[in-house]
Amino acid sequence: MRLVFAGTPDVALPSLNALHASRHQILAVVTRPDAPSGRGRRLTASPVAVRAQELGIPVHKPGKPGDEDFVAELSRLAPDACPVVAYGALLPQRVLDIPRLGWLNLHFSELPRWRGAAPVQRAIMAGDDTIGTSCFRIVRELDAGDVYRTSSIPMPDATAGELLSTLAESGASQLLESLEAMEAGETPTPQPEEGITVAPKVSVADARIDWKVSAMEIRNLVMGCSPDPGAWCELDDGRLKVYRARVADEAEPGDPGRLRTTKREVFVATGRGELELLEVQPAGKRRIAAIDWARNNATGKVLT
Repeated sequence: MRLVFAGTPDVALPSLNALHASRHQILAVVTRPDAPSGRGRRLTASPVAVRAQELGIPVHKPGKPGDEDFVAELSRLAPDACPVVAYGALLPQRVLDIPRLGWLNLHFSELPRWRGAAPVQRAIMAGDDTIGTSCFRIVRELDAGDVYRTSSIPMPDATAGELLSTLAESGASQLLESLEAMEAGETPTPQPEEGITVAPKVSVADARIDWKVSAMEIRNLVMGCSPDPGAWCELDDGRLKVYRARVADEAEPGDPGRLRTTKREVFVATGRGELELLEVQPAGKRRIAAIDWARNNATGKVLT
């Protein structure tokens, strides 16, 4: 098939590479415009744009997918289908209507659970037992299209970043299989009306730790917000980010937020149980093992 691929971040690269290695022809890649990055805030091309250029594939970066120039170019290319992985913009109906077979999205959840921008983060934060991927035909309603393929695995002990990388690799083959099904005229399955949840982007405010809730709830928040935006709290008038943590096997009583250290471990009392901190980032400093950071922070201090 003649394809136009749409994607932006690193998690879209396994699918782009798999499509490039397949029998299909990638006519062009669509990605978000260059964005400020790093301390210097220099405009930087997306990972998908960089990889497409390495592969010799033309790249388009419309400000909006409905821009007249982009609509005209996509119409000229006349793709059979447009596979999408984490493109990052809503597609207007006139753009959805251009490819002969439609647009096919690889989404990192078991639809209809976690429709939206942050399905993996929200699934971890909610304490879900399973996680998966779904390939569905894009329609105007957010992540509501009929599904060609879906998969499910037990929720691993992993950060959102780690889990996204895993699902991106396994999802690439699912995207290819779904494209084959689309080409063969297979009828996709409508999503159930029950079990719909939404997964909005996780904000910095969402990532603030409340030490009065249970250790498991905080652990889920920490792992779901790692690496971005990073779960955080305050200590000594500075912000402390926590990137990895686990629920302590045994807990000593203490007021929520109070630090307790041993020679090799750092614990924080919560509303129920203790949380062991594994990796943190003090304000203005690099990420570090929690025990190395705690050597300069006396037991008994309180995180807020």
